[in-house]
Amino acid sequence: MDRWPPIPAATPVSVDPATGLLKGARHVSSPNFDVRPPGCPVEVLIVHSISLPPGEFGGEDIERLFCNALDVSSHPFYEGLRGLRVSAHLLIRRDGELVQFVPFHARAWHAGVSVCEGRPKVNDFSIGVELEGADSVPFADAQYAVLPAVTQAIMRAYPHITSQRIYGHSDIAPGRKTDPGPSFDWSRFRRSLDHI
Repeated sequence: MDRWPPIPAATPVSVDPATGLLKGARHVSSPNFDVRPPGCPVEVLIVHSISLPPGEFGGEDIERLFCNALDVSSHPFYEGLRGLRVSAHLLIRRDGELVQFVPFHARAWHAGVSVCEGRPKVNDFSIGVELEGADSVPFADAQYAVLPAVTQAIMRAYPHITSQRIYGHSDIAPGRKTDPGPSFDWSRFRRSLDHI
C-alpha cells in the first residue's frame, strides 16, 4: 500500500459534500461500513487511537485490519483479532498523513458497544477518527497540527458537531476502551481547534 506525503499543517482541508471524502486524504476503501439509519444526522466526533502491532508505528497492518486483509498469523497479538470487522472513517498517521476508509456520510464500524450523550448505537450518529498511537506514547506534533484542521473541516460539513461534541473512545465505552489514552493532550487539541 503506497504512502502519500503528509498534509502540511497550513494546508486547508475540506470535505466534498457529494462524496463525503476529505480532500487531500488518500482513500483506501474498507468494506466495513453500511448506511446510516434514515433521518439520523451526524452529530458527534469520536477520537480513537490504534497501533498494530501494539506500540509499533508506520506499518500497513492498520489498513489491512480495516480492509479485512490482516494476516492474523503474522503476530501473536493478532489471533485475538481473527474475524473482527471494524473500520474508521479516517486515520491520521504519526507523520500527518490522512487515510480515509469510509465516506463521512456512511456508517463506519468504529465505536462498538458504546453510549454517547445517553444514546446507544453511537456508530449511527458519529464520525470516527483514528490517531496512530498508543496509550503510553506521546502523540506526534504532526498529528496535533493536522487533527484540528480536519476537525474544523468535518464541523463545517456536519454542523451538528461542535467543539463540545467531540469525545474519546474511552468516554463512550468506559471500562472497555482506554483510547486515545492519557498521552493524548486534550487541552492542546482544543486550544488548536479554537485558533484555526
